[in-house]
Amino acid sequence: VQLQASGGGLVQRGGSLRLACAAVGLPLTAYHLGWFRQAPGKERKFVGAIDRYGDTTYDDSVKDRFTISKDNAINTAFLQMNSLEPEDSAVYWCAAGRRGGTLSSMARYDFIGRGTQVTVSS
Repeated sequence: VQLQASGGGLVQRGGSLRLACAAVGLPLTAYHLGWFRQAPGKERKFVGAIDRYGDTTYDDSVKDRFTISKDNAINTAFLQMNSLEPEDSAVYWCAAGRRGGTLSSMARYDFIGRGTQVTVSS
């Protein structure tokens, strides 16, 4: 099983980035997929998630700016990030799981991928 986040980079305030999370060895039709981020010196935070049915949920800090989607045909989830702010700068990574509970909790996830750095300049 492998989860690989990609698409990070440097962008100016107000810009956009789209992250991808390619899942190998687990079908996203059967797993929930969450996005998390962590900035230096700060706690890990939930960004949003898409459940196996395609329903999404977001942290209030990114709602209306970020959109999560997935393409089951290529087993990849996406995090579209618009109107980026410097406080969005962090390492972002994806996680997949089938456990019960709230999607914002890391306890829900069985597998965690390697992250990708997002830096938003002011």
